[in-house]
Amino acid sequence: MKPAIKIENLSKQYRLGTVGTGSFASDMNRWWHTVRGKENPYLKIGETNDRTSKGNSEYVWALRDINFEVQQGEVLGIIGKNGAGKSTLLKLLSRVTAPTTGSIKARGRIASLLEVGTGFHPELTGRENVFLNGAIMGMTKREIASKFDEIVDFAGCERYIDTPVKRYSSGMYVRLAFAVAAHLEPEILIVDEVLAVGDAEFQKKAIGKMKDVSQGGGRTVLFVSHNMASVKNLCTSGVLLQNGTVSTSGPIDNVIETYIQGNISKTNNIEYVAKDKFLDEKPIKISKAYISSLGVKNNNVFSGDSFDIHVEYIAKEENTNCRLFIGVYNQSDQKLLHLGNVYGGIDSFSSKKEGKIVCSIPKCNLKEGTYFINLSFHRDGISVDRVKNALTLNVENGDFYGTGKLPDNRENIFFVEQNWQVL
Repeated sequence: MKPAIKIENLSKQYRLGTVGTGSFASDMNRWWHTVRGKENPYLKIGETNDRTSKGNSEYVWALRDINFEVQQGEVLGIIGKNGAGKSTLLKLLSRVTAPTTGSIKARGRIASLLEVGTGFHPELTGRENVFLNGAIMGMTKREIASKFDEIVDFAGCERYIDTPVKRYSSGMYVRLAFAVAAHLEPEILIVDEVLAVGDAEFQKKAIGKMKDVSQGGGRTVLFVSHNMASVKNLCTSGVLLQNGTVSTSGPIDNVIETYIQGNISKTNNIEYVAKDKFLDEKPIKISKAYISSLGVKNNNVFSGDSFDIHVEYIAKEENTNCRLFIGVYNQSDQKLLHLGNVYGGIDSFSSKKEGKIVCSIPKCNLKEGTYFINLSFHRDGISVDRVKNALTLNVENGDFYGTGKLPDNRENIFFVEQNWQVL
């Protein structure tokens, strides 16, 4: 069976700070090399797509020498850090932009959902946009009409279907756009991170619909997300992009594991220290944070042990009502714990010029693994400083129950204290 998508030696080059190819002189230079049967001279220059380094060239390869195939009915997850080239790859597949070199061979109609608002005309109503998008995909008016009620019901926007979409919220926009793309029966469905805009109920419906599209309809789905739980739940295989190249491809579990391990090695934050202590833009700033266990600074704990999270701050003014919230996330970026002084008996506290808050966890109930801690400082009910992945918490299984026994590591997320009676 021929693959639904075949990508060979795909590359995309951009000139930084420039719309289009650049100057008239560079275009003439390309043309002169082409008519003489020579290679484009600008393909020999350019730097790797590494956003962490400044670089010396004005040309950059957003993608370089991408090769992979997607079989019909396969759900492929494309993962990687911001700036790795995921959205560029999807735009090339959707023919929004053209590749610099290489080829893409796709079998069947492609429906794309790349970002909020793509493909919708803001002045047209939801009804008109449904028919417009169907026509663009090559469907007849009768075919679209037969799916119309199902699309509106899935999107949950029947009341506003005859309202111009410029009046829609971002969530309504995405729900209708996804419903159109999924129900108009494309052979290939491309979905970017846009599902993050929808609420939890809609995300669940969307994941279910994409499963139905691939398993029941035999259609191909390409899915980009930073939510590893959704990727693992939906996808059968994956591609990991790093600096514009394919780092790993294969079964989705292996690709996710490679991605997570790469992140862990660079985010083992024992202590957070703010780069500066200027308060020009923020009334309060988190200046320092760390984890301690058994009285010493340490981010390695056993389940069942106690540990403390220390957060220091500086403030412009004293005596303002403050709250601190702490989120504990797993490697799939799912929040597992939401901590806050308001839940610990202190509704709010008055700020000082310099202060410190300590959150004590008397018994760690997390299973073995690596977790990431986000910090959010609120003043008068408004978040004024937030630090993502400020700290890393490494947990090893300990004797949580005091019995020497623990459930299978695959069967639990938390340990819960429990009392039993046999009557």
